[in-house]
Parts: sequence; C-alpha cells; structure tokens
Amino acid sequence: MAFSMVVPVIDVQNDTFNELWPAMILAIKTSSFVALDTELSGLGNRKSLLAESIEDRYKAICHAARSRSILSLGFACYKKLDDKAADTYLVQVYNLTLLCSEEYIIEPQSVQFLVQHGFDFNKQYAHGIPYCKGNNKAESDDRGVHIRALFTELLRARKPLVLHNGLIDMAFLYQSFYAHLPDRLTTFTADLSEMFPAGIYDTKYVTEFELRLTASYLEYAYKKCKLDSSRRGTSGGTEPHVQLHFCQYAGQMSSYVDYRVCPAVGSIEGQTDVCQRFSAFGWCPNGSECLLSHDTDLIILQDEKDLGNKRTKRKRRKEKRKGKGEAAEDGAPQHKIPHMAVDLQETPDEKQGAESSSEKGSLMDTQQNEREKTDIEGNGVSQDNTLEITPTTDDNAKTNTNGGEESRTKDGGSEKLSEKSSKTEQKKNADSGLHRAGFDAFMTGYIFAHSCTLNKKKGVEAVGKEEEEESWVPSCLNKVYLSGKSAPLNVVKSTFSKSSKAHVAKMEMVWGKKV
Repeated sequence: MAFSMVVPVIDVQNDTFNELWPAMILAIKTSSFVALDTELSGLGNRKSLLAESIEDRYKAICHAARSRSILSLGFACYKKLDDKAADTYLVQVYNLTLLCSEEYIIEPQSVQFLVQHGFDFNKQYAHGIPYCKGNNKAESDDRGVHIRALFTELLRARKPLVLHNGLIDMAFLYQSFYAHLPDRLTTFTADLSEMFPAGIYDTKYVTEFELRLTASYLEYAYKKCKLDSSRRGTSGGTEPHVQLHFCQYAGQMSSYVDYRVCPAVGSIEGQTDVCQRFSAFGWCPNGSECLLSHDTDLIILQDEKDLGNKRTKRKRRKEKRKGKGEAAEDGAPQHKIPHMAVDLQETPDEKQGAESSSEKGSLMDTQQNEREKTDIEGNGVSQDNTLEITPTTDDNAKTNTNGGEESRTKDGGSEKLSEKSSKTEQKKNADSGLHRAGFDAFMTGYIFAHSCTLNKKKGVEAVGKEEEEESWVPSCLNKVYLSGKSAPLNVVKSTFSKSSKAHVAKMEMVWGKKV
C-alpha cells in the first residue's frame, strides 16, 4: 500500500537567490537528470497552437514566448544513489519566483487559475528574480549570479532534460534565458539537440506511448506511477521500484522550504461520482462549481476498478477479433469520455484558463481524428552556521508532519525534518494547491524515474553506469509530444538544417568551443 510522502520544495526569491546559488549549482552538477516546469503569464491564441501544420504551431508558440513571460521556474534534480538499492534517488526541488523586467502580456484567465492555486502575485512583484528576455541585455550569460547564468550552468552540466509536454516550455526557456527564438522550427530543434547533448525526454510522450496510461495529464500520471511503484515496493521487495530520499534542511535554510504533502491513495468504496471530463483531460469547464468529483486518486481507483471488472470480457473480445484477423482494441474505461475528444468550441478560449506549464496543454484539447489523442498539456548553501544539508540515510526513517505526528514515507524513502522545519511546515501547508512549478517538476521527474525502472525490467540492461544513464528510456529519447499527432517532434539536427548564429555564439561561450 502507498504511504504518504512529504516533498520539501525550496522557495527561491530575489533576496535569497545569492544565498541559495551554490546549492542550486551543486544540485544540478551532481544530478543524474533534471526535470523542469514553468508557470506562464499566458499562451495567446489556443487554436493557433493546435494548427495542423507543425511549423504554424511553432510560429504561434514563438509569438507567445516573445510577448508573454515565465512567472516561476521549477526544477527537480534527481541523483541516483550508488550506495543504496537500485532505483534510489536523492531529490532536491527548487521553485524560483521570476519577474520579467520588460513589458509582457498577462492573461486574465491565467491570473484566475494561478490565484486559485495559491500563486502570490504580490510576492512575485515584490520579490521576483528579475530577468530580461532574448539575447544579452542587462547581464552576461556566464558572469554574475542571475537566472540567465543559472540556465547556462544547466547547459554546462550536460544532464538529460525532462519535461512534461515540453515544446512550449523549451520555447519559453530559450526566449527568456538564452536568445531570440529562431524563425524556423528545424533551426530550433537543431539548437536544442546541441544545447542538451544528453537528451531531452518528454514525460507526456512517455506516458502516452511507453506507459500507455488511461490518461496522461501530469497529476494523473504522477499519482498512477506513484501508486504502481508503491505496490511494487510492498510486493515482497523483489519488484523494481522507485525509492526517494530528501535532504535534511536545518537552520536558516528550513525557513525557505515549502513542504508539499502527497497523501496516500484512499479507498474507492461507495464513491463513483467522478467528473468524466476532468477524468479524461485533467480540467473541467465548470471548475470548482462542478458537482462531480475532481479527485485524481478517486479517478485512478475508478479506472482500475472498471478495468478489473471488464478484464474477462475484454480478453474474450480480443480473442474473438484475433480469430477473425481484426486488430484488438483496448480503449479507455467506458465511464470516461474518449480521451481527448473535445469539441473545438470548448477549447480553453471559452473555458476557465490555466497557464501552469504542466497543465497548459490540457486546456487546448480538440477533436482532430476519432482515433488520435489530442491534448497539449503541459503545461542551498549559505554560511556554515546557518545551513546544514545532508541526505537521509535510514530507509525506515519517519517523517514529521502537521502536528508533529510521524508517518512513513513512500517506497521506504525517508526525510528528516527538524522541529523548526515542522513549525515552518505547519505555517506553509495552509496553502493546499498542488500547482507549483517546483512541485510539478518533481512530479515530472518521478514519472520519468518510474518509466526508467520499468524500462530496465523489460530487459534493457546496461553494462556500466555511464551506459545505463545514456539509455534511460531509449525509445523516448529526444521525442517531444505533439498534440493530435501520431508521431512526436524529433529533437535532432538534420542534414537540411543549420544551427542559428546566436546559438553558435552561445555554445562557444558555454563550452569554450564551437559546436
């Protein structure tokens, strides 16, 4: 059975950025892979983002990235622990509040959604980390302590980059912290392939084409992977499963930490009133006024119950079709709306908006083909006397939660919180919304770690550590999910495309040589 888990997310603002800089750089450099997520001020015309032509989509994304801004950036550093059981990671999560120094558009629906989920715009304008978009303006990429230099350090680390429905994220990151976006999509993908030589992984694509989950929006995918991994960990200990460890934050550092509680999945008994639209897509046009349940845990358990009840019937149907030489169909449970089959007039231009990068695409669902799926989702170190960061070591350790009670962490992982940290947690947990760039990055990284575990189980075994990390999920390497398309966007540099001039100059600065 799954255990509750408390995830420490370090909140980084302008007045703490310098203090936390060394820890962030160390976390990135020592990680095995880095998961990213963003909160955006808007996306512009949603219909243009779903254009049939991928090149037209890219132009719409470029327009959004040039006219809107990143409100917060989250990244989660997953480091494989060699001295622990297989698939054990030390995880460090950061949530950076940003403030673009140039004029930008912010959409009312984005404000509404973010405020509903606890985003503090007062804090952003008072304490946001400033940055300028495009090519160098107010600061040099590789000098000083600022957000552009942090992005440069990410490039220098040459770690695999993990995102969820990441095309929009990558465009905003490029435009905000790197250079002006190139006009052509092929030039953009050529640049990305050289910026991240260890590869880019999209957990939206992983969820759809590798894990084959019933739904693929971020919260559903994370909780389903978490539940499956927990079950593997409690099935006698022989099944490979993800185990997590978090750092112990003490002293002044503990005041920067926002503890996010991930409760264990409850029971489904007597509860079947789920919202079909939210169940399929992760959003509902009625929002909080919907009379049906939007509980993702309940949705997952309902899916499993329905699949279990229909397993025998489905098997017979497959055998019958196989006997007739027809292709077997294994669709979603009947209580769900066919996945991503939403009328065009119900795209997010008419619905309550959400520009969390992790859920941004589930706002743009549209029906393009009854057989294809369509949803664009998305989307420390200080003075020695004030900071202590050490990984926990006891696999059976317990976690202090609200009120000082103890509960085991999921999958045998552990986290130790000081008494001061527990008090901080009580204060900050009043904010119950899960939509934060940092926490979304954590969920994205967890999905990827779980898929890597399953990938090894299927027989993809590596000889050495380097080879293992180079083959995380080979079938998903440099493949970015495209809504409504049966094939992904391949992040490669083809013989017919060239890197942009701005990128070539940047790479020479980043790595000290031409690419």
